[in-house]
Amino acid sequence: MAYFNVVCVVAGTGTLGLPYAFMQGGWMGLLIFFLSWAMSIYTGVLLVKALYGVPNRRISTFKELSTVCFGWIGGWFTFFLQCWILIGVPSLYMVLSGQNMHSLCQGTSAELNARYWTIICTVFVGLPFVLVKTMKEVAWASAIGSITTVIVVLIVLVVACIEQPSLPTPQHDAVIWPQFPSALATISFSFGGNVIYPNVELSMRHPRQWPKVLAIGLSSCAALYLLCAVPGYYIYGRDTMSPIYNNLPRNAAYMVAVVLITIHVLMAAPLLLTSLSLDLEEMLRLNRFGNTKEALVRSTLRIVILGIVMIIAIFLPYFDLLMELVGSVSNCTLIFLLPIFTYLKLTGVRNKPIYELAWMALIVVFGLVGLIFGTKGAIEALIVRVGQGVPS
Repeated sequence: MAYFNVVCVVAGTGTLGLPYAFMQGGWMGLLIFFLSWAMSIYTGVLLVKALYGVPNRRISTFKELSTVCFGWIGGWFTFFLQCWILIGVPSLYMVLSGQNMHSLCQGTSAELNARYWTIICTVFVGLPFVLVKTMKEVAWASAIGSITTVIVVLIVLVVACIEQPSLPTPQHDAVIWPQFPSALATISFSFGGNVIYPNVELSMRHPRQWPKVLAIGLSSCAALYLLCAVPGYYIYGRDTMSPIYNNLPRNAAYMVAVVLITIHVLMAAPLLLTSLSLDLEEMLRLNRFGNTKEALVRSTLRIVILGIVMIIAIFLPYFDLLMELVGSVSNCTLIFLLPIFTYLKLTGVRNKPIYELAWMALIVVFGLVGLIFGTKGAIEALIVRVGQGVPS
């Protein structure tokens, strides 16, 4: 089930946003895509290796790993970034779910404001999140989410290809330098799963198979992304939207795609929230309580987390910019920077071959570019959008 956990959390958001990222950066985005894929596999393996970097023990969380390597300041800084992802991404998912349900129900007796649907979707996600305890118990959700993503990709691919002859000739760009850093941040977000990897690896029956599971999982995501992103940008060109299914004609296929991607994000959100809660429960040492008190404290903690997600989702319904902002600030750091720095801190630098150090240096530069320029662009655009009062 670790494979499905990886695919469910990583896929979906990339499927929605990658065609738009190619529109932002041009065809050069393919190079960034393949670099992100290779780098994400490498750093995901390094991250788990670093968890075993201290003799005779396994480090439990991202925060504990950074504390061991860089002291309490590094630990809390990492925890802040981790929370940003594990709360920000589910918030983004709730925004998307609310918008989708509002769109689907317009003109029917179930028509509600998008914010009301966001609240309903958050409560729906809260049921498994509050009631289950570990990642193993939400594995069924990851399997459902993975299957829905595959179906959505096939729908977008088939409908876009059928529609192509009736569309005007699309315009493409080889590279758009001013928007390229923002495209890099969005593409890197598409492979953002590091925040749950420690808990996923811990739940595996055979943890030594982690490198194989991760490589197959991210490669499966990459294949799905290419099936959607390349034809999507090729067919729609500069008119490509985010999410990509907004380019489809408003027919039955569009409705099915919206329903399925809504199911996907509703299945993926509990995985991310459970990972955050498990880390917080480890920090609070809930296992020192009796069973009844532990269950009560856990439920209260998770309800508070859910309330924070709901507040963020209601007041910042800006899907494309939230995706870019979360990817720029947190994913670029936790995917590309911290795994490298913590691994080198625990295992040393001089014992590494020069080609591996050069590869690590390239990953660090890659992460810094996405972090700095992507964050700047996303914040500026978000401020403008909020000031104009335009939610999408």
